[in-house]
Amino acid sequence: MQPDVMAPVGEPSGVTDDLFRHAMSRLGAPVTIVTTSGPAGRQGLTVSAITSVSDAPPTVLVCLNRDNRSHAAFIRNGVVGISLLSRGHEGIAGLFASSRRTPDEKFASADWRTDVTGAPLLADALVTLDCTIALIHAASTHDVLFCTVEAIHVPPTGKTGLTWFNRQFHALPLLPA
Repeated sequence: MQPDVMAPVGEPSGVTDDLFRHAMSRLGAPVTIVTTSGPAGRQGLTVSAITSVSDAPPTVLVCLNRDNRSHAAFIRNGVVGISLLSRGHEGIAGLFASSRRTPDEKFASADWRTDVTGAPLLADALVTLDCTIALIHAASTHDVLFCTVEAIHVPPTGKTGLTWFNRQFHALPLLPA
């Protein structure tokens, strides 16, 4: 099977921003709240662009839009709290996705705890990862933050995972291993 041939540089490929966003809506992704705290203040937002990179050392990546008002705080603070959401967290996901809410309004909506880095972690999250930023790579409109996991909390659960697919929330059952 031959790979797809890309249009030469400078020639239109037929890929528009809208078509790309529509195609990516069909890519299921975890729903997470990423947070930071430190000298640049406390900030947080809902993110689905996150994935594991390596287990030695434990590393994840998080993609943040440089135009987001919380971006600078993440970079300056150097720490990232990642809270994986479950069914019942749709409201807080929407709140943290809003650019109209202040950080104080967002954080007042739930109970938070901290671990090694001091980044806020959602107290009743499905899983939390407490991270330090090890590397930042600029990619188009976003920065890709490669984050070293300093602490993990996986509570006993009967919860479900929360995903974003086709512009809607979906719950995934957590089956016994």
